[in-house]
Amino acid sequence: MTVASNRTGTAGTHCYHEPVLGNPLHRPPLLGLGLYSPGDAARMASLVAEEPVSGQAVRRWLWGYSYRRDGELRTGPPLWEPQVGTLDGDKVLTFRDLIEVLFVAVFRSKGVSLQTIRRVIEKAGELFELSHPLSSLSFKTDGKTILADTVDDQERRLIFDLDTGQYLLELVFGRLRAGLDYTDLFAARWWPLGKEHQVVLDPDRSFGRPIVVEEGVPTAALAGAFRAERSVGAVAHWFGVSEEAVQDALRYEARLAKAA
Repeated sequence: MTVASNRTGTAGTHCYHEPVLGNPLHRPPLLGLGLYSPGDAARMASLVAEEPVSGQAVRRWLWGYSYRRDGELRTGPPLWEPQVGTLDGDKVLTFRDLIEVLFVAVFRSKGVSLQTIRRVIEKAGELFELSHPLSSLSFKTDGKTILADTVDDQERRLIFDLDTGQYLLELVFGRLRAGLDYTDLFAARWWPLGKEHQVVLDPDRSFGRPIVVEEGVPTAALAGAFRAERSVGAVAHWFGVSEEAVQDALRYEARLAKAA
């Protein structure tokens, strides 16, 4: 089910369609959480990690995995329990799950093992009493100390300069956090191109899909219109947005496609 939203420009009115959680998906507890597929999350994580992240990896992180060794079936537990998990048989992530995935992707891109990441999440979760500690404001302030107390000697060199003690992940985490707006506890919005641009993911708007911030038009809709029109000005006029908003939407969608 879709609902049409109108944007009026001087050339007339254009309708774009936003998905709504119609029956049986219209469940009030889901509103404001944001909803993403593992594939969506993987592409966004690839942007942050600056290396490919697969949908299979995301599914392993959130839903665990099984494998056989010496004829015995073994299982690997998830790194954390997803907020929703499945919806009508499909695996889904919320915005909070998505931000955790972004942090895990950064850890993995720097060579940190899943075992270490699991220990960090468990320790931070117990300390902060939170189910999603990596996306919390507390981890922003105390994460360095938790890592110092958690990682083993072999992986310490990946996170700290052993000669100077410098925190080597500060730069990459800093870039990710620079695009996050925090509430009292958790990240509430993500600006994937940086806050100086207009693309935002906000779980309270358009179910967390990437949109341009002022008008709320999905970046995918603007990019699709550009592919048909081949004119930034025409698309901006048609949707009633600025040319800068269209350009940011195109930049985001191009980076997302390249990361896929």
